[in-house]
Amino acid sequence: MERRTIGAAALEVGAVGLGCMPMSWAYTGSQRQGERSLRTVHAALDAGATLLDTADVYGPFTNELLLGRALRERRGEAFVATKVGLLVGEGHMVANGRPGYVRRACDASLRRLQTEAIDLYQLHRTDPEVPVEETWGAMAELVAAGKVRALGWSAVGARAPRRPGADLHETTIRQLERVQQVFPVSAVQAELSVWSREALARLLPWCEARGVGFLAAMPLGSGFLTGTLTPGQGFEPDDARARHPRFTAEMMAANQGVVAGLRRVAARHGPGATPAAAALAWVLAQGRHVVPVPGTKRPEWAVANAGAADLRLTGRDLAEIARLPPALGSWD
Repeated sequence: MERRTIGAAALEVGAVGLGCMPMSWAYTGSQRQGERSLRTVHAALDAGATLLDTADVYGPFTNELLLGRALRERRGEAFVATKVGLLVGEGHMVANGRPGYVRRACDASLRRLQTEAIDLYQLHRTDPEVPVEETWGAMAELVAAGKVRALGWSAVGARAPRRPGADLHETTIRQLERVQQVFPVSAVQAELSVWSREALARLLPWCEARGVGFLAAMPLGSGFLTGTLTPGQGFEPDDARARHPRFTAEMMAANQGVVAGLRRVAARHGPGATPAAAALAWVLAQGRHVVPVPGTKRPEWAVANAGAADLRLTGRDLAEIARLPPALGSWD
């Protein structure tokens, strides 16, 4: 697989990564897929998808434990990215950016991952009670201590503008500029896909101008852009999509034109090309600093996603995707 270099720390990874969250969190049956999830990690590494993205809150903790099992004999082949700063509260998520907590959380993640150092340590959420410079400073200390190689920022979930008319990522950019004065940001993770393009406006250019890598979260639209979901199919109660406005039967039907367009583009690249491959190839085409991180718990899908790195979209393809109708339905 093609390799990409991200961030001032010159972190080299496969052009397509693997999001490990679905193995333990947010999707139907995630807690029951241990052995298959292990096979998925191995399949991704075999295919060159070296960036493995997880977080301590996934599970919580079980996702890092699973990844630690998978990496016992393959740590040298993997680029491990995990996150800190988000806890599961009583019925909601709670941010914790206190420096003491960050240090303890890092040590706990190292134990679960069975590694001596985390390649990319990402701030999952900012704590409104703690100046972000203090949180980031504690994370920088972990780099100095050799426990972490580089620092990243997770803007996933930052969808609602703070004021009417504001850019979706305006607050994120202001915070990034503050922490850049403390320690370099090597990568930013935010949602980017054919049906969620908000990052193209300011966040992606901000990263490109500063040599910051961009990890594209949910590049397949939580599965919708694969073309394998049908309107009205329903989701189990433990699947986050069951409560998501874009996954109602009405909105899934309304957005079929997006998938149809990806299917047309894929068809021009041979019988084996899929809408998912076209969607990932579009993300890859947004810049050499961009690495899509599709999540899956199935080995065959991990291999297929990795294969999208070989699909090169033409100017005609990109123009057709640019003309696709904007996705309907709230993405909050």
